[in-house]
Amino acid sequence: MNDLRPFDLFNLDPMESSLRSLLRPWPLDPAERAPQIRVDVTEADGQYLVKAEIPGVRKEDIDIRVDGNQVTISAEKKEEKDEKSGGRLLRSERRYGFATRSFTLADNLDDSRAEAKFEDGVLKLTLPKRPNGAQKKLAIR
Repeated sequence: MNDLRPFDLFNLDPMESSLRSLLRPWPLDPAERAPQIRVDVTEADGQYLVKAEIPGVRKEDIDIRVDGNQVTISAEKKEEKDEKSGGRLLRSERRYGFATRSFTLADNLDDSRAEAKFEDGVLKLTLPKRPNGAQKKLAIR
């Protein structure tokens, strides 16, 4: 697998970064990586529409913050406690942990009209634009 990187004009010592890339560990198995929140952001009719993929998380474990034009989505997937007597776990590939994603939009948001829905592992945010915004925690329906 090739690891292509653009040439960095501001790198003070290109030889050091080349050596460092040779010494770094192999990429982790996808099952060992931390959970990620992947987002799609679209703009239409004076509002932003955000779709965030957060599979395997309950809506009670998602936290959404809107502060001016910055949006932060945090989610925690908690480990389920299975009480089994006489058995042992041979392999577990399910991921647990905390993930957060922040991004800044071009316009301030009207947090009083913002909406959040969570269905089938996809969080859908409707974020209307506003000249001035204040921080607010959104409740998920």
